Parts: sequence; C-alpha cells; structure tokens
Amino acid sequence: MQEETARSAIDTFISAFNASNDSYVTALLSQALTSDVVFWGPLGRSEGIAAVERFVLDIRRHPAGTGTMVRCSAVDMPDEWARYQWVFTMPDGGPRLAGTDVVHLRRSLIDQVIVFAGEIEPSAS
Repeated sequence: MQEETARSAIDTFISAFNASNDSYVTALLSQALTSDVVFWGPLGRSEGIAAVERFVLDIRRHPAGTGTMVRCSAVDMPDEWARYQWVFTMPDGGPRLAGTDVVHLRRSLIDQVIVFAGEIEPSAS
C-alpha cells in the first residue's frame, strides 16, 4: 500500500515534465508535492512548489525542444523514503539524461526530492 502511494505521487510528479501544456504543470505538482517541498536539484537547494515549477518549466523549455521524462525502474521504498530511476530524452533522439531521485513522503505527498542526475561511474578498485 505504501509503495502504491509513493508510486502515484512519483508518477504525478514526473507527469508534470510531460504535460501537454505549461498551464497544467502547477496543478500536477500540487497533486504530488507538499507546499513546503524541499528540492535538491542540479542547481542547489530550493523550497516550495513554485521553485520546483520553475525547474520543470526550464526543462520543458530546453532549446532542443520539449523532451520526455519517464520513470524507468520500480519504486523502492523502505519506510517513508523512496527511490526510482528516470530517463529524460530530447525529441528526435537528441541528448539523453538519466538519473536517480530519492524522495521523502509525508501524508502521501512528496516533501523532499533529491535529484542525482547522470550515471555513477564504477569504482576503480
């Protein structure tokens, strides 16, 4: 049950990147995130849905065109933390970015997002 709730919030968050129109982004984020969400992204720490919305809209307005974000793994959820892998692909097979997000859930909504963009290189042992 807990993983289903997390999966739903995560998939709604991801759907904001793929919304048919920018005007739907805020509504989708509001369904997935708490109003005081803490977002640890590639550009540092920010707080609130408006900050996450700016990030999503910046990604959607990439000069190469609107890409597609998909969750490409199951949701792994020990207790109130969850992680999943994602892939962002630009139109026409352009640049592709993959990563892992770690999210914390509070009352069925995401209140923290930590974005790990890019692949982790194997250790040189």
